[in-house]
Amino acid sequence: MTRTDPMQSSTARFDRRSALRAAALLGGAGLAGSGLAACMPGSSQPEQKLAPKPSATAKGSITLWMRDDDLLKVFRTVVPAFNKVYPDVSVKMVGLDIDTKLPPTLISGTAVPDGSFYEDVNIGAQADHLYDLTSLMKPHRADTVQFKLDVNTFDNKLVGIPWDTDPGLLYYRTDILDKAGVDPATLISYDALLDAADKIKSKNAKAKPIPLEQDANLGLQWLMMLINQQQGSGLIDKQDNLTIDTPAFRNALTWIRQVAEQGLGARTKFASTSNIAMLDNGTISLVPWAIWFIFLPQSGLKTSVGKWRVAELPAWTEGGARSGVMGGSSFVIPLKAKNPELAWLFYEFALYNKKGYSTVYGPNKTYPNGLNTSLPSVKAALNGPALFKPVEQLGNQDLWSVDTKAALAIPAGYRIPPWFNQAANYLGVNMQKMIDGSMSVDDVISKSSDQIQKNLVDRQR
Repeated sequence: MTRTDPMQSSTARFDRRSALRAAALLGGAGLAGSGLAACMPGSSQPEQKLAPKPSATAKGSITLWMRDDDLLKVFRTVVPAFNKVYPDVSVKMVGLDIDTKLPPTLISGTAVPDGSFYEDVNIGAQADHLYDLTSLMKPHRADTVQFKLDVNTFDNKLVGIPWDTDPGLLYYRTDILDKAGVDPATLISYDALLDAADKIKSKNAKAKPIPLEQDANLGLQWLMMLINQQQGSGLIDKQDNLTIDTPAFRNALTWIRQVAEQGLGARTKFASTSNIAMLDNGTISLVPWAIWFIFLPQSGLKTSVGKWRVAELPAWTEGGARSGVMGGSSFVIPLKAKNPELAWLFYEFALYNKKGYSTVYGPNKTYPNGLNTSLPSVKAALNGPALFKPVEQLGNQDLWSVDTKAALAIPAGYRIPPWFNQAANYLGVNMQKMIDGSMSVDDVISKSSDQIQKNLVDRQR
């Protein structure tokens, strides 16, 4: 089976890390840095399964690729602790544009790294070039949040080592809710969130409390958070069948349409100058978004700093899940890596060893209060002592307890098809048209289903 290359999408990719990097470039906003063909019988591709080797014999050097940003600095701090356990393994970390560099490198098989960071939305398209890590991950499966195993599994092969979990949360302005007489504790349903937005608007006619993302790709990821929260899956189910024509999509799209039609939504792009201005001036005050929204109160906002708090997402049904997933990344080991076993040892230490994940998420020079724009995917870490500290930009609230509860509540079953990024050309674009009033919910569901089935699903077969 030939997988679809995400780089072929005509819609510009705008994932979590891209959003944070873009935000970091908005100097005017006062922002600081953030954070092909399948293997066929008889081919020359190496064995896809990677088996463990005794750690006592670990010796050699590895080159690991990271994006050239804050995470590169953070993961470099893990190397000294790793070398105390594996003194004969030399680790070289290289920062580069992975989205541009990794796919052609995997295909050519030249100068391939021993391991690489990769966004979850991109892994499926390159799964045929990655080691099957199922056996190596066996001791850690029970200690890993299930949805991260699901998003890294293709054709029953686990090809990614789960790193971060990005749960959906509700960020809100305490001062604005107080003025409107809204108790945050009552925001337990999406109907209640609409009612709260209406009350806020009654006090300020210019208010548009809920942001409606204008970027088709990022908007699609936001929609997936609302879908995953309801039915576990996203665009496809376990059998790779499209799930767009389902109650979950209809519920989410109908709610988004209501936000727009009732004048309760602000059309803006995440971390743009206008978005930051709306957050500061009170136009936006209710933000159901991924955990990494916290980047803005910490590094971008000015007049509203200290007035933001965070809670679980509302539920779609009484007793339903109050979290979903929006974003996430993992680590992969290419089939043509020179020292894949050594790369595995580093990732295993950094992600599953307490010293490793504490070094990544705990206070450091890059993040004095710890890395709080994502969470580990390891249950032992999520159920353990707080790895990052409260921050004054969110009123010194106990973020760890809220965030980890949400991470552990993300429904299992989420899968990302290899063509996910191209789906923004259809479902992402159609949703934008619906928000702007030129398409109905039924139109979005029907047209998007037909387009994606014809142009993406059927072409993959």
